[in-house]
Amino acid sequence: MLAILYQDEYLVAINKPTGLLVHRSMIDRHETQFALQMARDQIGQRVYPFHRLDKPTSGVLVFALDSNIARQMTEAFSIREVEKEYLAVVRGYTEEQSIIDYALKEELDKMTDRQANQNKEAQSAVTEYQRLATVELPHAVGRYPAARYSLIKVNPKTGRKHQIRRHMKHIFHPIVGDTTHGDGKHNQLFRDVFDCQRLLLHASGLSFFHPVSGEFVSIAAPLDEPFSRIAELFK
Repeated sequence: MLAILYQDEYLVAINKPTGLLVHRSMIDRHETQFALQMARDQIGQRVYPFHRLDKPTSGVLVFALDSNIARQMTEAFSIREVEKEYLAVVRGYTEEQSIIDYALKEELDKMTDRQANQNKEAQSAVTEYQRLATVELPHAVGRYPAARYSLIKVNPKTGRKHQIRRHMKHIFHPIVGDTTHGDGKHNQLFRDVFDCQRLLLHASGLSFFHPVSGEFVSIAAPLDEPFSRIAELFK
């Protein structure tokens, strides 16, 4: 059963588990469970996606309950009227706060994007982050006798594919558990020492004005058990 964070006659929000696809994809043809179908079956009515989370990312995922609401929410995302908040654990000690303004070329999949323009110009991408806490762990990684990490709050201002993961790699603070844009040695440390098999990126909050009532809606998603255990290291 999915954890339902918010529901009314127009919208439903779930806490998407890590490893769950939002919807069916050619990239993961072997997968048999999808958040869209699970939410539909759980509440007993059709749901319409208007934003997404990567498969390994957990947290707030909202569906519309009719196509018109989905169009309105898609527009709200496109004109940046939706505030997104994430929690992440990254390698090293970051700055206390910073803005990453670094354009990203679209990441194309060899299978599903064969017909896409391979020479498309990089698109503007902006990510703000704030360091919440740091920790130094007594475990050697590479040539260093100890390993340092930061727990950060991230607010992406644009919505490019893998934006947070790519931006954190760009400033040399990759997210722990990221097998595509991360650091394999640090990922292995967390698997071996803490039995943490997941990407440490969580969509912790989503805020917007309701498309019908106009009221301000703020939805928060708690961390799962593996991420909670890691977060305890920073206390």
